[in-house]
Amino acid sequence: MFKKPVEAKTQQRLSGADRKKLKRTIKERFPNASDADIDTLLPPKAEITVSKFPNRVHVYGLEGGFPMFFDVDGRGTDIFPTVYALWRVPELLPAFILKGGEVSRYVIGGADLMFPGIYIPAEGLPSFAAGEPWAVKVPGNPAPIAVGATTISSTEALKAGFRGKALRVAHYYRDSLWGSVEGHHVPNAGFLEDVVFEDPSFSTSQTSDLCEAEDEQQSGVSDRVGEASNVVDAPEDPDLNATSTTSTDLKNEFAEQVVEDMRELKVNENVSTEDSNVEEQQNLSSEDVDALLDKCLLQALHTTVKDKDLPLPGSTLWSSHVLPCRPSGITLDIKKSTHKKLSKWLQSKSSAGLISVKEDKHKKEVTLFSVNRGHPDYTSFKPEKRKVEKNEQSSDHNTSDRSHKVLEVTEVYKPSVHVNPIFVSVGADTGKFYTASEAHDVVFRYIEQENLVKQTNKAIVVLDATLCDALYKGTIKRGSTYPTEIHKKDLGSTFVNRMQAHHKVTRGSESVIRKGALKTIQLVTERRQGNKKVTKLSGLESFLMDAEALASELQKKFACSTSVAELPGKKGHEVLIQGGVIDDLGRHLVEQYGIPKRYIEVLDKTKK
Repeated sequence: MFKKPVEAKTQQRLSGADRKKLKRTIKERFPNASDADIDTLLPPKAEITVSKFPNRVHVYGLEGGFPMFFDVDGRGTDIFPTVYALWRVPELLPAFILKGGEVSRYVIGGADLMFPGIYIPAEGLPSFAAGEPWAVKVPGNPAPIAVGATTISSTEALKAGFRGKALRVAHYYRDSLWGSVEGHHVPNAGFLEDVVFEDPSFSTSQTSDLCEAEDEQQSGVSDRVGEASNVVDAPEDPDLNATSTTSTDLKNEFAEQVVEDMRELKVNENVSTEDSNVEEQQNLSSEDVDALLDKCLLQALHTTVKDKDLPLPGSTLWSSHVLPCRPSGITLDIKKSTHKKLSKWLQSKSSAGLISVKEDKHKKEVTLFSVNRGHPDYTSFKPEKRKVEKNEQSSDHNTSDRSHKVLEVTEVYKPSVHVNPIFVSVGADTGKFYTASEAHDVVFRYIEQENLVKQTNKAIVVLDATLCDALYKGTIKRGSTYPTEIHKKDLGSTFVNRMQAHHKVTRGSESVIRKGALKTIQLVTERRQGNKKVTKLSGLESFLMDAEALASELQKKFACSTSVAELPGKKGHEVLIQGGVIDDLGRHLVEQYGIPKRYIEVLDKTKK
């Protein structure tokens, strides 16, 4: 977006009303920002300017100072902070941590951020949705280097094995927006011309703080002895001696306060858990942790790890399968076991014959390739029934019943003549609708039934005549040969594409299934006689919304006249609202009726 320098068309000061609107938008867009953070970025007494660019981008900044925010489309819906703003308030956005400083060369070179370049901890990444604003940081450096929007959700990323594009970078250090102001600078010594590394002062101070905290926590007496020795060995100059002693006392008091605060935080966190669980967790030996790890692994292999999901990265196995199987109130830490590392633990299970793993020396990660379900440990283990999941499902169901405006849109598929033999072979109903995951289960059941997995490579499926016709009949040109094998990761999507696509829309107790893709809602603003604006809204029937009731609601909300008319030559109705309320109307449909943004098309014909 800012790879090439572009001059702004206009630049003007914001009025008082626009300043308040901008701050409200920022507060809604970034819930982590406090009022003090916003005042730090946009001081109340400072003049705020907006620069409008030919590509519809609006840049908000301090007059004579640095740009703080930019709006991608100028509508106030996609606002991002600049790196200058993030350097002042680093915790304004959640951040992806790169695997190393060398990866930053690609990010500040203008490339989007890919999942292989992100450090993924053992417990996994925090949850996020598609389109959320995130920052990018280098390990050991608190200052972000870029900002952008996530391309997929955390759930979709987990299913994809953390591959592909993670963040669509909109602005980064050393782009044209960073260099557009006089006096552009860097926040610390880790920022070089073409790469960003850890901040030396940050890593040094962090290490010293940790050391001081550990020393004080182990022995308070040794601290007092050290302080006494510092006073004795001080220089003979009394002024210098007093100064150094005072600074030492201040540092020690500060460190003691930090340690005390951390202890209070830990106590507050543990108060909410049961005392018995805390005592058991503290008394767990390394052998007990080993036994608990084995139990959680066997529980995961029985309940959540399926052969069709293999191969599976070790980090994904740990965060998405092993950790959810631990007992409630217990923190499972691999470092407290005798293995100390996840890779060594998995390799020990592989040596025992329970699983088969392989270590990638380049990525330094162990991957699970197969499970020996005939192993004595596997066959003798009886998995526990997870009552918590049922309670969560019932609570979610009750929550959806309480809200009559909750909308659920699901893509479903119906078996076609191509895939009917597969469904009949496994005893599945050919007249039923299936989700994509359910269709995947059907085809993988057929593979297990016919034993089509290649023995030399478990990730490859050998195609028999029935499965080959289901996947490719009618798509291969004459004279070309049919494939004989297919990779497991491509099998599910290929199979689903051969089925009839439908969509299921549910609102409250009302549900409907229609063929084809879901039609979007159309929002159009036009000019009428006398330079008056009117906003048209159509496509409500696809989302089970009543046009008359919505028109009455919008009349009260926008204090304007509304009417309902039939669409000429089409089925459905159109709601007409007097005035140009297209942005507010779209926001109302998203917030009050739960309609995803991707299903709303906006066209403003009044803009030139």
